[in-house]
Amino acid sequence: MPSRRDGREVRAPEAAPIRVLLADDHALVRRGLRLILDAEPDLSVVAEAGDGAQALEQARLHRPDLAVLDIAMPRMTGLQAARELSRALPGLRMIVLTMYDNEQFFFEALGSGAGGYVLKSLADRDLIEACRAAMRDEPFLYPGATGALIRNYLDRARRGEDLSGGSPLTPREEEILKLVAEGHSSKDIAALLVISVKTVERHRANTLHKLGLKDRLELTRYAIRAGLVEP
Repeated sequence: MPSRRDGREVRAPEAAPIRVLLADDHALVRRGLRLILDAEPDLSVVAEAGDGAQALEQARLHRPDLAVLDIAMPRMTGLQAARELSRALPGLRMIVLTMYDNEQFFFEALGSGAGGYVLKSLADRDLIEACRAAMRDEPFLYPGATGALIRNYLDRARRGEDLSGGSPLTPREEEILKLVAEGHSSKDIAALLVISVKTVERHRANTLHKLGLKDRLELTRYAIRAGLVEP
């Protein structure tokens, strides 16, 4: 430790804690996660959000260092929010949380700009490590999942599947797909997005055509597989 000329020790200034935005649509879950994060001296939750759209607002307002985003949230999922945040705040680190051990969610999380993927059931063990890894620009994947993901990836490659992970839908089509899968009518969606019913129907028709689907039921199944809504 450095000393002054009079012989007294000079303490190095402590690094400011990592400022965290926490987004989950369940208040009790947020409360538990906040207790885990705030218990660490190098982490501080500075904002909370109950859905993806609110997460965007809070991120722009508070400018956190790190966003912890639940995948399945109303209005806008964590994956959708992550993609928007990657464009709006490119320096922001992100981690996604999920209840599901799902390789598609994992690849989509990486594609959306997230650096970590944490199961809620293991959050008390993994979340802190994932946060610190993200701030070091290191990826984090919960132990035990790597082998399964690699096997799945190789199986898909052998079957000749598209492994790019990109969605064929535009952000607006994806937004409308989510709302359709949540049970909203075209009129409701038009009001929520401040667009015409005709525009909603056009986007919905384009989505059906791009995905090769026939009706709302098939759209809903696709939205569940893509992580836009919970099963």
